[in-house]
Amino acid sequence: MTCPFPLFRLLFWIFSVFIQTIKSLLISNIPLPPPPFPFFRLPYLPLARIIDFMDPDALVSLSFCSQKTHSVIKTQRRAPFTGRLCVSWANRDVLFHSVKNLTRVLRACYDWHHSYSNKINHVKMNGLYVPVRVHPSDGYLVSCWENETKGMKTITQYVTDLFNIDVSEVWASKESFHLIEWVNRRQKTPLKKVIYMACSIWPSENKKMIYLLKDCTILSEICICSDAPLDFRFSGNFRRIDCLDIWHGQWVTIDNLLTMDGIDIILGSSSLSNSDLNVFLRHWLSGGCPRLKLFCARTGSVDIFQVLDGLMHNANFVEDRRDYTSPFGYRRTLTSGFDIQRADGVTATVCEQGNGSLAIAVWPESTYNYN
Repeated sequence: MTCPFPLFRLLFWIFSVFIQTIKSLLISNIPLPPPPFPFFRLPYLPLARIIDFMDPDALVSLSFCSQKTHSVIKTQRRAPFTGRLCVSWANRDVLFHSVKNLTRVLRACYDWHHSYSNKINHVKMNGLYVPVRVHPSDGYLVSCWENETKGMKTITQYVTDLFNIDVSEVWASKESFHLIEWVNRRQKTPLKKVIYMACSIWPSENKKMIYLLKDCTILSEICICSDAPLDFRFSGNFRRIDCLDIWHGQWVTIDNLLTMDGIDIILGSSSLSNSDLNVFLRHWLSGGCPRLKLFCARTGSVDIFQVLDGLMHNANFVEDRRDYTSPFGYRRTLTSGFDIQRADGVTATVCEQGNGSLAIAVWPESTYNYN
């Protein structure tokens, strides 16, 4: 089939060559300069369309070529990006993350030698001349810093300004916990999600855990991947958290659970007893935790009949296998579960999972939209 837009097809081909030439400039062993190319002499309408179709990592690389390229990208790009803008301390990345894709656009790494070397390329970033190199396999830019924290903040400021976009997620560690507050302070839109990863179980972690569960300004999701200190206890009510995923939730008591008002509640490891789970199920049946769509707890020893003790008159056994997806994208296969119905007609399936977990899935499923 003949393309109805031959001009655009030609422009895309020419521009792909142009981008590869730009990237080659950042590799020191290619001595020849690129030939002149009048890309920015194109009319603004086709230019804007081309920019809209470019990947964010290519746009970041292009933006460093001149003040004009930076200005054109900043003012002409209108198409929404796929996924959320994330700041990840694990690899010191600023990236776009979606359910099916992850695109790194800029990285900050510790490189004392390159920070002071005259043999590496430099770009201007927020008034600073920063040494950069091209990632050898993925092609995005890696900036070199003596101070990685300063580097992370600088590249975050650069990308958010270039694309006129706020950060949606922070993936933090013990060393970078301050980035959560720093991001929230510098933008009007609160973070949508925080992932906290730490190996430490020292008492100093108590304040961080309480901050995440009680005080942190986040719109939707918190995922805590770290172990809590052995003496950690959480008193009082949980704040309203749409999705709470706790990998090591041995500290979560039935009293904690009864104060939660979440949509997805996931306890990767739990000390809750079958009796506790029965209390929570009765709590939901009586109208508690009204927004709940999926509850999962891996206790290691689920007895479904103890969980349903005193409720079997309201339980219908369903042998058929059913696949369930929660509003935040958690997937569970429900096999041989029991359907129970609340007074308002809402039905939930209570199902023992093969890994020693209990799942409570509330019907109907809700559409999942990661963005």
